[in-house]
Formats: sequence, C-alpha cells, structure tokens
Amino acid sequence: MNGQKREKKDEEKYDSEEEKLVETSKKLKTVVDDMPGIPIAPLDTGNNKQSVIFVLENASLELGKVGKTYQLLRSDEHATFLRNKNRNPADYRPDIAFQAIQTILDSRVNKTGRLKALYVSTQQGDLIEIKPHVHMPRTYKSFAGLMAQLLHKHHINAAGSGERLLQKIKNPVTKYLPSNSRKIGLSHSSEKLVDMHNCIANINEEMDIVFVLGAMAYGKIDKDYVEDYVSISECNLSAAYAISMITNAVERKFKIM
Repeated sequence: MNGQKREKKDEEKYDSEEEKLVETSKKLKTVVDDMPGIPIAPLDTGNNKQSVIFVLENASLELGKVGKTYQLLRSDEHATFLRNKNRNPADYRPDIAFQAIQTILDSRVNKTGRLKALYVSTQQGDLIEIKPHVHMPRTYKSFAGLMAQLLHKHHINAAGSGERLLQKIKNPVTKYLPSNSRKIGLSHSSEKLVDMHNCIANINEEMDIVFVLGAMAYGKIDKDYVEDYVSISECNLSAAYAISMITNAVERKFKIM
C-alpha cells in the first residue's frame, strides 16, 4: 500500500514539473513571437561567391532548475546556486556567446549575404545551428529566455512561416562544413601572430572560410578539424572583439562598403 502511495506521489511530482515546463514555455512564447523570421535583404546571394562560416566552441549554455523555473545559468546571477552544486561560477558565462552571436549577425559580412552559417557548440555537447537571417533578441534577458526554450524544445520556429531559425542538430559540426573550405582557429596561445587581412587575402576564392573561436571565459580550443591556429593580437581579446577584427578583414577582402 505504501509503495502505491509513493508511486502516486512520484507521478504527481512528475506531472507538476511537466506543468511548470509548459508554463515556462508559455512565458517565453512572447520572445519567439518577436522573431518574425524576415530575412535581412542581402546585396548579393550568388552561390558562386566566397562565403564565411563561424563556429563558436565551448559556449556556456546550460539550463538549471532555480527555484521553480528552468533558467540559463549565469555566474553573476546564479553564483550561490552554482556553489551549492559544487560548480565553479566562473565557468558559466552565456553572455560571451550572446555578444559573439550579436557581433556576427550585425556584421556587414552577414548583411550582404556572405555569412553562410553560424554554429554554436556548447560545453554540454549540444550543437546549435543559427540561421544568418534570424532576428535575435537585442537584450541579454530576452536572449537567455530564448536559449532556455531552445534547449528545452530543441528548435525555435519563425512565427507564421514555421521555418526553423534556431535548432539543435547532430554532432559533429564537420558534417556541415564544406569540404572545400579553409578552417582557421583563433587562439591567443598560438605562436603564429598574423594580420587577419593578410592571413585570408590569398585564400582561393573558390574556397569558403571557416572561423573557429572559443566562446568561454578562459582556456583554449583544440579541435582536430581546424587546419591552422593563429593569433591576431598580442593582447588577450574578448570573443566579440576578435570577431569584429575578423569581419573587418573579411569586409576588406570582399570589398564590402
């Protein structure tokens, strides 16, 4: 009899948590409704044009149940919660990915149709595809809500059209990278210090360029698929600033004004 009571109690607890997840999704629905999925009008979308792909590695995008809701864990917001779980708050910096994604999508490289794809690989092993024409939230709070819904539902559709603007996809990321591409990794620890414009100036125009950067607070990326690791400054740069240097160099190469 006691066993039946426990089972009934467990079922009620499970149903309660499911209801909370549904309620969280409803609260986050307004974020998705603000994303109409209207593509940025590119100046030139010719398939024969050299394009750029960005891969953000080791991004801190993890959900945690804080109180009664599931939230995107962040060091300054959930430090006590993380310490109670014996985790280092410094490891939880989703704002880095937020800033990096915004910099890529706001670039003239994207607005002129030269950004072919953007992938985000998380520390938990999830791989996320973000469509170049997505209208991402401009504030971190809305971004965090959107990521929470994405990690829960596995995809975010455009309102009306149903197009998947963000979605979790199967690893590895190399499945989605063109075979005919130059894969360049950015690492401050690399002994190869380069001017990014000179680095990419002579890449064959028939090859796409893949840039791989870390989206974490500290450490370095070390991925086998990267063909060459370079450093673009003697200073330790944020991911967003390094991306701005890359996009500026690409804009010069493509003569984007």
